[in-house]
Amino acid sequence: MKQQLPNCETLAIETSGPALMVTINRPEVRNAMSLKMVAELSTIFTQVESDEAIRAIVIRGAGGHFCAGGDIKDMAGARGQKGEGREDPFFKLNRAFGEMIQQVNESSKVVIAITEGAVMGGGFGLACVSDLAIASPTARFGMPETTLGVIPAQIAPFVVARTGLTQARRLALLGLRIDATEACSLGIVHQVADSEEHMEKLLADALDRVRLCAPNATAETKALLHRVGNQDMAELLDDAAAKFAAAIRGPEGMEGTMAFMQKREPKWAGKQ
Repeated sequence: MKQQLPNCETLAIETSGPALMVTINRPEVRNAMSLKMVAELSTIFTQVESDEAIRAIVIRGAGGHFCAGGDIKDMAGARGQKGEGREDPFFKLNRAFGEMIQQVNESSKVVIAITEGAVMGGGFGLACVSDLAIASPTARFGMPETTLGVIPAQIAPFVVARTGLTQARRLALLGLRIDATEACSLGIVHQVADSEEHMEKLLADALDRVRLCAPNATAETKALLHRVGNQDMAELLDDAAAKFAAAIRGPEGMEGTMAFMQKREPKWAGKQ
């Protein structure tokens, strides 16, 4: 069911075939992540989740930067408010971001991050929950929180999942900033473009691959991958076998098998 997307103040949104192109649009502050932006990203991912026409979400930043981290104005505003525990404005601000990034991580859509310039703090975390991350030669990645006297509270678990504990410790505890080549070697990004034109080609190639993959099978596969390491292996494999049987007997499995035998693209690969 196609959803009517909301008007956003901090994001520029357009559809391109089966992809939703989301551009973080605060270039004057290197696309720093405000509470408004967090809320708008959350709304977008909620609405798109049930939109069968959208199969990929591409996140990038305007003005040559992906996202430079949290918005200082929000931090200053929270400092002037009172509250304790879960009512502490800093708790609410930080946790709202964590809820959004978890939502992005668990989206059934293929999430692609196009990273340029500053990819710091929350922006770094956002890149780490993408299914595919492509970096431009200008991209610089970092977890500067400890150099600011704070902690990477919401992104740390996702960085560990992306890079492994030992590399996450080095990045976080030293507040390091690394270039695109090192980010690729650590698995933070999957591909490094050598020019803007090359980056756009890598994106186009990725979206073409998304087009060829069955949408429901893709969503089920992503959900299965997220379960690895979080439940008993035998139980997981039993459930996976049941889902496999349902998939192969279902409409996508039958269409995919028929398309293979007939040496044609499956119906879901049709240009939109």
